[in-house]
Amino acid sequence: MKYKLEKPVHGTIGNSKYQCTIEWRNGKFVADEPTTIGGKDTGPDPFTLLLSSLASCKLITLRMYIDRKGWTIDQVAVNANLYQETKEGITTTIIDCDILFISPVSDEQKMQLLDIAKACPISKILQGELKVRVFVYREGDAKTIKYANEEVTVLWKPEFCQHSTRCWTQMPQVFKPSLRKWIDPGGASAEKLEQQIAKCPSGALVFIKNEPENKTQ
Repeated sequence: MKYKLEKPVHGTIGNSKYQCTIEWRNGKFVADEPTTIGGKDTGPDPFTLLLSSLASCKLITLRMYIDRKGWTIDQVAVNANLYQETKEGITTTIIDCDILFISPVSDEQKMQLLDIAKACPISKILQGELKVRVFVYREGDAKTIKYANEEVTVLWKPEFCQHSTRCWTQMPQVFKPSLRKWIDPGGASAEKLEQQIAKCPSGALVFIKNEPENKTQ
């Protein structure tokens, strides 16, 4: 398992209603809620951000296709909005995207570009099988199992594990869930092992660099 982004999107919120600071790989911006529900409207709300993701993905995908075809189409726009319907207790979200060609475009080109826009990566994510997983990091006392060599000790707290699978899918030479003794600290360098354990979102894995006097004989 490899994440799409090398650096995750990082969000924080303080006491100010409801300003969030969103950090991405090259900067930061503010997200907020409209004044109608108590925010200050200092940045896009979550629904706007979702629609912005879809609109920008369609525009970028269209621009890539237009450039590859060598067509002279200077400007394209997308309007995106959504609504929800509830029938028999099931809520369905419908997102509408209107493609607007500001430059002259033939009907044949429009239909080709419509098919391309429908298949943009974000559309495929939203219309495919989608799971949202949420984890929380825990600290404190719990049953602990130790896996050690002379250099390092890895602590595993089974009660804390939330099964993100980051450990064994990203470092299978160390984490082997099919085995009883499933952690082999010697399967990677101490530095890489520490970096991987830092990605555990639950606190179930802890890395310890052994002091010389505490080395296993």
